[in-house]
Amino acid sequence: MEPVPETITDPDDPRLEPYTRMRERDLVGRAGRFIAEGEVTLRLLLGGRSRFRAESILLLPERWPGLTEAVAACPAPPPVFLASRAVMSAVAGFPIHRGVLAVGLRGAAPDAAALVPPAPAPALVLGLAGLTNHDNVGAAFRNAAAFGADAVVLDAASCDPLYRKSIRVSAGAALIQPFAQLAAGQDWLQLAEALDLQPLALSPGATETLEQHAAPKRALLILGTEGPGLDTAILAQARPVRIPMAAGFDSLNVATAAGIALHKIACGQGRLDVER
Repeated sequence: MEPVPETITDPDDPRLEPYTRMRERDLVGRAGRFIAEGEVTLRLLLGGRSRFRAESILLLPERWPGLTEAVAACPAPPPVFLASRAVMSAVAGFPIHRGVLAVGLRGAAPDAAALVPPAPAPALVLGLAGLTNHDNVGAAFRNAAAFGADAVVLDAASCDPLYRKSIRVSAGAALIQPFAQLAAGQDWLQLAEALDLQPLALSPGATETLEQHAAPKRALLILGTEGPGLDTAILAQARPVRIPMAAGFDSLNVATAAGIALHKIACGQGRLDVER
């Protein structure tokens, strides 16, 4: 049955409360909620691959006809609210251009062990240590999804991949790519040992390159924030590897480095669709 949207003309309507002041509130968490923005992201949130579900949808009236089927296809379609651009902008706290917003529900956070295929099956996990830039986290998630990583694991210092900007930069991959966040103080190397993963620490100062050895059958690829990189304890206990670059330059954006390294390992593990 096709859902029937409700038109809202008052920015103070209580049904729109989760959307209010998005710019400010996005930085401090949303009590188990997050904001998804744009048509591509909304379609992923509504689709069968999403880890999350939509609590409600807020659209410009002209966007509804193109999204009706996607909403109707949900097993339990969320309420859909239609509002003018002026009302949407007043609620959000900044000018709305795409005219497509949704509130998503996080649900229970999974444990990393539940996301990684058990040994001896191949496994590829991307570890993000201390990444606080939303663009880099979003781009890393996009790369993880593109190259078939089983999971992304973030430490407690990394920013939330469900920030609105991270989701947008990830092209919605943050909604479908399995991920878990470590507790404060949880050790990367203990995680690798517990899950039978070979830890690779990506560092421009490593002597070994990614190409020197075959890709591990079960890999945990750990990347640190730009500038400081990974701490010495991780580098001392993991297997440091680097990406070869032109003479006189050894710096890559962390998400770019993640993409190159993930592609190399995914190819070695036979994950990619090379026939397409």
